[in-house]
Amino acid sequence: MKIAKLPETARTQAAAAETIETGRRVLKTEGDALLQLADFLNESFDQAIEMMSAAEGRVIVTGMGKSGHVARKIAATMSSTGTPAFFVHPAETSHGDMGMIVRGDVVLAMSNSGEAKELLDLIEYTRRFAIPLIGVTSRPESTLGQKSDVVLLLPPCPEACPNGLAPTTSTTMTMALGDALAITLLERKGFSAKDFKIFHPGGKLGQQLMKVSEIMHTGDALPVASETALVRDVIPTISAKGFGCVALVNADGTMAGLITDGDIRRHLSKDLMDKQAKDIMTKTPKVTGPDMLVAEAMAVMNDMKNTFRKITALVVVDDAGKPVGLLHLHDCLRAGFA
Repeated sequence: MKIAKLPETARTQAAAAETIETGRRVLKTEGDALLQLADFLNESFDQAIEMMSAAEGRVIVTGMGKSGHVARKIAATMSSTGTPAFFVHPAETSHGDMGMIVRGDVVLAMSNSGEAKELLDLIEYTRRFAIPLIGVTSRPESTLGQKSDVVLLLPPCPEACPNGLAPTTSTTMTMALGDALAITLLERKGFSAKDFKIFHPGGKLGQQLMKVSEIMHTGDALPVASETALVRDVIPTISAKGFGCVALVNADGTMAGLITDGDIRRHLSKDLMDKQAKDIMTKTPKVTGPDMLVAEAMAVMNDMKNTFRKITALVVVDDAGKPVGLLHLHDCLRAGFA
């Protein structure tokens, strides 16, 4: 029997449509499961949060196989958001790593079936030494479900795998549940962006959270002069400091205005050098605070409204309005901002 072949283009399009449909089915299956998980949360979630919040030690996250990979991610998320946590391989605990878990810690164990044999020794260890155990499973009647102090149940949702075997939906729910725990703990602790920066000093996240105070020029490097000083005496300060500007202050030290190289060029006249600085200064210059993010300060300098007068430096003032630093565009570029 001769089998008719589809035209190459039609065959390719049909295959592509089938592939896309499979991907959508997987995502919809797991997405539906997450919605069910959200509705499935009950008092046990609050009890788990209370238990971890009250812990004097760390949260020990553990799981076997795919659950173990998820557990590593959950431990990393918790650690980076203010809840000290680390992953312990359940099989290794039976060979000495049990000593990493002490009174004051809380164990967060995950197993969809609740019967992973590698968890059994660890479960018994927590029972023997009264270490709080939070279990994540879909089977409350399982060993993990029965032995845990608090059980976080996963709803009975089908795996996205057509054979119902490969951990897919269950691991997605477990990871999302870990995020829910970590973020709830974050909010409970009042963990701020400033705290987050401490744990993320490097990489793109660290850069995004960098503050002006971390790279601004201070002390003797700061170009400052009195608003009553003569222009002839202000120009050497501009030249010596090398930022193309000088911050002018009044008698109490608060900022009164700013003079730039451009201001001097715009006011060139025979009597310019004998004028007071305040006569040619910009009275309401753009400024920033030491706690402003560098990215925000860059946005001020790059504001399209200022294209007619390009801003390359911002004076940094404190709450009293006194100059405490200067941020130059070149400092931002050196720090990796563009």
